[in-house]
Amino acid sequence: MTDKTQIPHWEHFEHKADIGIRGIAPTLAQAFEQAALAMTSVICDPDLILEHQSVEVSCQADDIEFLFLDWINELIYLMAVKGLLFKRFQVVINGKTLIAKASGEPTDPAKHQPAVEIKGATLTELAVRKTKDGLWLAQCVVDV
Repeated sequence: MTDKTQIPHWEHFEHKADIGIRGIAPTLAQAFEQAALAMTSVICDPDLILEHQSVEVSCQADDIEFLFLDWINELIYLMAVKGLLFKRFQVVINGKTLIAKASGEPTDPAKHQPAVEIKGATLTELAVRKTKDGLWLAQCVVDV
């Protein structure tokens, strides 16, 4: 029997008018991936997104929390500028550098029915840490 707490997953958490996104996984990179998926799910159902296009993403920061914040904000920027929604993320973190591939497709309002537009990731509730269960947690509140 598989221990479901060890499976990478994402969730939302309540925060006044905005929305918290959280990724939880056995590895730091997977936690970043799951948090990005949580962000996508704020906008629309990720199951509606096909993987037709991929973009490369790279970020660098002096601190792991700011690396996470830069990661989420870079995805928000790419969604806005390129008109894409992302479904799958492949993240590699090496020290202070993140290199990733985000896959998805152009936004189609009729198909995806976007609920909100995310303006940016905030410092509110920002945390990247290991939990007492030994899993990685990456979270922040996104401004909608």
